[in-house]
Amino acid sequence: MFVTPAFAQAADGAAGPGQLGQFLPLILIFVIMYFLLIRPQQKRAKEHKAMVEAVRRGDQVVTQGGIVAKVTKVREDGEVEVEIAPGVNVRVIKQTIVQVLSKTEPAAPAGK
Repeated sequence: MFVTPAFAQAADGAAGPGQLGQFLPLILIFVIMYFLLIRPQQKRAKEHKAMVEAVRRGDQVVTQGGIVAKVTKVREDGEVEVEIAPGVNVRVIKQTIVQVLSKTEPAAPAGK
C-alpha cells in the first residue's frame, strides 16, 4: 500500500529501453519495405516517364490494352496518334504506352 519514492523511480527507468525495443521491429519492417517495394517502384515510374517523353514519330509501341501500333503524330497535350492498321489512326494518351518495341533514328539536322 505504501510505495517508497525509490521503488517508483526504479520502475519508470526500466520502462524506457523496453519501449524502444517494442518499436524496433516496426521500424525495421518499414526500412525493409522501403528498400524492397517503394524505392524500386519509384525507379520504374521514373524510367517509364522518361520512355514516354522520348516517344517519336515512327516508333513501334505497345499500349496498356495490348495494341501494337506505330506512332504517326506526337501531340503536345499528352496524346499520341497511332496507326493500328493501314489507314486506321487512333489517339492514345501517352501514359498508356507500356513499351517501345522499335525506335526510329532521329532526323539529321538540315544544315548537314
